[in-house]
Amino acid sequence: MAKMKIGIAFGSGVARGWAHIGVIKGLMKAGYNPDIISGTSIGALVGGGFAAGKLSELEEFALSFHGRKLINFMDLRLGGAGLIGGKRLTKLMTDHIGDTKIEDLNHTFVAVATELATGHEAWIRKGSLVDAISASYALPGLFEPVRHEGRWLIDGALVNPIPVSVCRALGARLVIAVNLNTDAVGKSNHHDGHMIETLYSEDHDSGWRKRLVDTGRTERAIARQFFGKKKESPGIVNVMMGSLNIMQDRLSRSRLATDPADVLIAPHVGHISLIDFDKAPELIAQGEAAAAHALPFIEDALSRLNGHDDEVDDTNLDQPLAI
Repeated sequence: MAKMKIGIAFGSGVARGWAHIGVIKGLMKAGYNPDIISGTSIGALVGGGFAAGKLSELEEFALSFHGRKLINFMDLRLGGAGLIGGKRLTKLMTDHIGDTKIEDLNHTFVAVATELATGHEAWIRKGSLVDAISASYALPGLFEPVRHEGRWLIDGALVNPIPVSVCRALGARLVIAVNLNTDAVGKSNHHDGHMIETLYSEDHDSGWRKRLVDTGRTERAIARQFFGKKKESPGIVNVMMGSLNIMQDRLSRSRLATDPADVLIAPHVGHISLIDFDKAPELIAQGEAAAAHALPFIEDALSRLNGHDDEVDDTNLDQPLAI
């Protein structure tokens, strides 16, 4: 009998994706090391970092995050196909991951993106790990599309926010899905305003002040347009993140209904805004707690699947079941 392959699908969720780190830590402590990893958007970033053996470095980076650090990685562009160039984030990933190729990883890994021209789902299974992750989180309007094998790719959350189907297709017998949007319905994603204070603070020098002043508009006005006013109307980012939140929730429900995971891990992170990257300690803790809660369900699923495989010993466990 072949070893039962375990797959894990890391869902999209922008800043909430730090919870994936906690989920991995919780599963690894319990002795579960997935064979197949699929990820969409921030799920591709965390899943890819884990597959590359860089989880501890990623956790250290996440825990060091604060509003000002986020701004330092946002290379603002007032022209082009996205507000953020993405080169600083790409350089950061390259510094830690290097020129690692997906096919050289110890785990089977797939990053999910969306083909801009057709809307088709794109599974990136080879080539540069950094490029694959960048394409998977290329949120329209914020990041520029990524050119990959002759196609322009954007955020995979537009088509498959929780890529269970990828794990199934690659032969996972047990699939664990991590959904970061189960408790987000009805909760506001309006930011609390500390990003605005960071943008126009006197002691902050990231190049934003000069670039924004050069456009003929004050930093404060630009900040308000991006992030909104405290207790007043939402800004561009708030509207985009709120819309993304709705889309992820609705599409996740639809995809999981048609292709359910064997075990669903759902950290309680809906109260955290999609752009609150500085909430990593809480998010990681919630991820670990959710993984611990799911352990009995994983054990039960493994027991049932093993029992079935003992009865049907001619099943090729390296391939998804064809029914």
